[in-house]
Amino acid sequence: MQKTEVLYMKTIAILGSTGSIGTQTLDIVRNNEDLEVCALSAASNVTLLEEQIREFHPKLAIVYNEEAAGILKSRIADTATVVKTGMEGLLELAAMPESDILVTAIVGMIGIRPTITAIEVGKDIALANKETLVTAGHLIMPLAKEKGVQILPVDSEHSAIFQCLHGESQNRISRLLITASGGPFQGKKTEELEGMTAADALKHPTWSMGKKITIDSSTLVNKGLEVLEAHWLFDVDLDQIEVVVQPQSIIHSMVEFEDGAVMAQLGTPDMRLPIQYALYYPDRRPLPGDRLDFTKLAGITIDKPDMETFRGLKLAIEAGKTGGSMPTVFNAANEEAVAAFLADKIRFLDIYRIIEESMKRHKVIAHPDLDQILETERETREYIRSAFV
Repeated sequence: MQKTEVLYMKTIAILGSTGSIGTQTLDIVRNNEDLEVCALSAASNVTLLEEQIREFHPKLAIVYNEEAAGILKSRIADTATVVKTGMEGLLELAAMPESDILVTAIVGMIGIRPTITAIEVGKDIALANKETLVTAGHLIMPLAKEKGVQILPVDSEHSAIFQCLHGESQNRISRLLITASGGPFQGKKTEELEGMTAADALKHPTWSMGKKITIDSSTLVNKGLEVLEAHWLFDVDLDQIEVVVQPQSIIHSMVEFEDGAVMAQLGTPDMRLPIQYALYYPDRRPLPGDRLDFTKLAGITIDKPDMETFRGLKLAIEAGKTGGSMPTVFNAANEEAVAAFLADKIRFLDIYRIIEESMKRHKVIAHPDLDQILETERETREYIRSAFV
């Protein structure tokens, strides 16, 4: 790979360094001499986090679980890395003066407060945490604008749209076309999904992702979250966002402009590309890996999603159009349901039932502040744990 001359070191902090996005972010650091890591965090994966600390020598490491943090402290006592824990630790990581950019690779609504803290102190955000904008986009985007902070999308679909819009700021968007692979159950009907297990749902045909996101892909909830996120990221109405199924995962998303021109970003299914693009935006850097060979493609197919069978997308759009605190209920209900499904406590189709029932019973708060968002999350989780799990 071509070497890039080091003119300026960019320092990054990573929320969720032991997950899929976090580990791939560190792959990019390994391949670029002008990137360094000042902080890492994990929920409880002490073994992998220790390996990362010894390789990248961060100043700070956060383990959210207090008991696991104690274990890590003793294991890395011979290093200069400071270990802290809990939300207080995540907020300290988010505000570190040493970092230029915060990579939010953490899964769940736990990422909201650290993201807000980082924006308030002027950090650019490489955003892989969907929940931040899904539940608090009305707070995050105005704050980022006020602070002059860039929100740089890491999801492959949002990165694709972001890349297509580069240099197009004066041109009006007609539609955003977000692509979906269809997941492992593409083409199946409701009765066929009755007996599907977590092991079945985790067999994604094209992408390698964490368990929660892979389950979300199988229900189309993930695509629903992406629609809600795109609404905030690109300031377009929900009615201007369309989901299309593209099983080969070659077209990562498209933008249609008002003159009818459609721009698409294509590539192999490799999350390192959108991660690296976010870290170096607006520059591109060499990236090792497979390249598309158009002469060997059997074809690229496009289809409509089956929103009646895979109701996660339909429920997400309903939550987004209701607005206010409803997207928080949708997201929190899904997180609880997916955790229960992975633990074999509920069936696959129960995920939809739990989300729908949680949304039906909720009294919407039109313009929730952060405390109200977090309280809505807590109430939703408590309801599901008492009623379903």
